[in-house]
Amino acid sequence: MRVGGGVTAIWNDVQPGFEEAFRAWHMREHMAERVAIPGFRRARRGMALDGAPAFFTLYEADSLEVLRGQEYRNRLDGPTDWTRRVMAGLRGVSRGLAEVIEGFGSGLGAAVLTLRFGAAAGARDALAALLREAAARERVAGAHLCATDRAASGAESTEARLREAAGIPDWFILVEATDAAALEGVMAGDALRAAGVAGPVLRATYRVEFMLGKEDVAG
Repeated sequence: MRVGGGVTAIWNDVQPGFEEAFRAWHMREHMAERVAIPGFRRARRGMALDGAPAFFTLYEADSLEVLRGQEYRNRLDGPTDWTRRVMAGLRGVSRGLAEVIEGFGSGLGAAVLTLRFGAAAGARDALAALLREAAARERVAGAHLCATDRAASGAESTEARLREAAGIPDWFILVEATDAAALEGVMAGDALRAAGVAGPVLRATYRVEFMLGKEDVAG
């Protein structure tokens, strides 16, 4: 499984005209700051090709315990001045700290399908079967099922007020491929409902536009 054992997934929009300011902060400060934390592996940001919100960011860590740790909490509770300014321009933020409980595939893709939903705990095996099928498709690099730690995701921080608007997803799936066309028809609604998914599924496809690894910030 190429994705780390724990991930922080963030979906967000920005206020009109704020896109370039957001990208500059994200690339020049925020992503590097996060990846430098011990136990973090990589950061990726995507721009929506289909669905919403406009941006999706994935921070990968060795485990969920890294995301529950004090080093990460210190970053959340000690934002820079640049971070404070940019936070005022974000809209509709949804953020989940999660354990990657199932994963198939061994590579990274240029396009990522995200699905956020609620499901019974017993749905794990059926969802894993869908992931395995998805990962076997042509041009699909990997498929991952993530279970959110709601307590950790909802911990008080400077970002708490932003998360109230969009909430915290209970479960989410990430499927990545070489291109968006390869993700068409993956994880169809009927199959998800048959697997035990309840309620609405928030589905969006993103083009990966920037990636930063530990080796890019070391030293």
